[in-house]
Amino acid sequence: FYQIYNQFMTKITIGARGSELSIAYVKKVKKLLIQKNKDLKEEDINFKAIKTSGDIHQNIKLSEIGGKNLFCKEIEENLLKKEIDIAVHSLKDMETIEHRALMIGAYIKRNDYRDVIISNTIKSLDDLKRKIVIGSSSRRRELQLKKINKNISVLNMRGNIDTRIKKLEEGKLDGIILAAAGIKSLNLENKISLSFKVEEVLPAAGQGVIAVQCNKNDDAVKKFLKKINDQDTEVCAKSERAMLKAIGGNCETAVGGLALIENNNFKLRAQLFSDIGSKSYEYELSGGISEAVKIGKSVGEELLKLAGSEFKKK
Repeated sequence: FYQIYNQFMTKITIGARGSELSIAYVKKVKKLLIQKNKDLKEEDINFKAIKTSGDIHQNIKLSEIGGKNLFCKEIEENLLKKEIDIAVHSLKDMETIEHRALMIGAYIKRNDYRDVIISNTIKSLDDLKRKIVIGSSSRRRELQLKKINKNISVLNMRGNIDTRIKKLEEGKLDGIILAAAGIKSLNLENKISLSFKVEEVLPAAGQGVIAVQCNKNDDAVKKFLKKINDQDTEVCAKSERAMLKAIGGNCETAVGGLALIENNNFKLRAQLFSDIGSKSYEYELSGGISEAVKIGKSVGEELLKLAGSEFKKK
């Protein structure tokens, strides 16, 4: 009887978007859960694909339909209703302020955080100096590209990676700019033609991090997730999110941020564009690992000071 009871108790349902990339993230989380928790077996973990508002309205700018949390809202609702036990998100899709009943139980070891270009003709920074058309749905990326060359045209483009690559192959664009993490998770790195250094294009806060969310009062799931959490990634992610929180932006705010731990030293670098996008402000701060969240808050506050009236806190 106890064997049957225990078996029933360890059934876990993971919820995530149904895109190819989300499924790749779920597989990664599932594999880690089984590796690190001897109580869990393949058959104990189920997957539920959840369609989000962000997936349904693919031809509309996110800012017009309510912001980036549209990729998480329905998944979080399933979590709150206990229809799933764990939610798997791309951290940069999540709101900076979480629902009070939910928490991120694990930050998976960060993947490549850089931005990359997929193109047949763009192989170096010099190739960006021409008059070209790049596909992207990110205002941050658009303004960062225009800093490299103000004559770059950016075409608003949403949809999954495959859809974007297809549009590129149809010859409507010279290139598309995406996160390396997603490309690599789908084993498409052979398509990358240019990888940006962070000094050229600073990534979004949380880029390359898979966040595993659960209910705050679900102690059993929290115990499983604790074993797959990567501490360095958690420290960096919390700092980057503290910076975002201090800025108080929305999904139209063009902001980049990257925290790194090197030789026990912590460093956060961030960039904020003015509301109209014509100016950008950068700030960097280093310190001890234990001060990561404080550093994040300070960097956000400094960026607001630098921007002054050019940026309105949302």
